[in-house]
Order: sequence, then structure tokens, then C-alpha cells
Amino acid sequence: MTQKTALITGATRGLGAALAEALAPEYHIIAVGRTVGALEELDDRIKAKGGNATLAPMNVTDTGAMQTLCRGIHDRWGTLDMWFHTAIHVAPLTPSHQIDTKDLEKSITSNITATAMLINYVAPLLKEDGNAVFFEDPIVGDKFYGSYGSTKAAQIALVQSWQKETSRIGPHVDILTPQPMPTATRARFFPGEDRDTLTDIHTEAARLLATLQK
Repeated sequence: MTQKTALITGATRGLGAALAEALAPEYHIIAVGRTVGALEELDDRIKAKGGNATLAPMNVTDTGAMQTLCRGIHDRWGTLDMWFHTAIHVAPLTPSHQIDTKDLEKSITSNITATAMLINYVAPLLKEDGNAVFFEDPIVGDKFYGSYGSTKAAQIALVQSWQKETSRIGPHVDILTPQPMPTATRARFFPGEDRDTLTDIHTEAARLLATLQK
């Protein structure tokens, strides 16, 4: 039997890495991230569990790289069983009337444009009963989160449209809400927070996976 495949965009650390570890060895992990060292460390952990991975040190905003990746997935495996999109750009916190244009543009490119591009490229690869999984953030709309919050909200609105469009024909499009976890992203938002009170990333990955549509 051919091993099932899971693409994780944003797999270098945090929830993306925890999902990759939770899915191995049942799935062959295709791990996308910008940091080579972090991907190699993830690969070591996956191998220690008896799994295997294909490492793709790429930026999800790079159209050519994503085209090459998805063509490679098609040529090697033909289809995907699952796709988890955890890649996100976190702009500095700032009052809305002081948002830096370059920060906002980078947020738009990473959080909206790249998501739309990836849906375009990945959708033809996903099986009809496969899963595409995205993650919303309740912090959207809070003060000082203008760049991050507005582009995260737009990303989820885009995914919600795709979710409705595929409700009868597949794949399953899931939008999940993680519990607060001690990730690098959250540390930027809450630098003085007691991280011991937050949910372990591996515990949360297991919980989220158990909620997916089948």
C-alpha cells in the first residue's frame, strides 16, 4: 500500500512541526519552511519515530518554488492526503494609525496572496476525501494587531469561501482554532507571559487532529 502523504507549509517549528511529528510515521511528511537547520532537526525527530520526510527549504511567497514543489509532489506521489497551512507572517504590533506600509505589504503577501496561490496549486493534488487545514486566531481585531489581524482575517475569509465551494465535492476544508501555545509567534505578542500555563504544542496537535472531518 502506498504511504499517505501530508504537506505542511510552515513546518519548521511550533504547531507545524508538532503536526508533522504527530502524523509520522503514518504519513510521509512534506515539510516546507525557510530555516534549513530547523527542518533538519524536524527530520531527525520524524526518523526517530520511524517516519520519513521530504524537506523543502522554501518561502511560501516564492511562486516559482511553490510551482516546482507541487509539480514534484504530482510526479512522485500523484496526490496528497492532507495539507496543513501554518505559515504566517507576524508584523510588529503597532497602533493602526502608525502601521508601516512595508510591514502591511509583507503581511498581505505572506498571509493572503501566498495562501491564495497555494490553494490554486495544492487543490488539484488533494484527494476528494483529503483535508486542507487552516488555523484561525481569536486575537484578530484586538488593539495593535492591525497588520497581522486584518490579513489573518482576510486569509480565513478566503478559506471560508473555498470551504463552501468544496462542501459537496471535496476536499474537506477545515478551519481550526488552536489553544494558546508557547510558540515563537505568541512570544512576540506576549513577551512577559508565563509560558508554563500554555498548552503544549504536541498535546494541541493531537487534539486538533482528532477534530478533523473524515
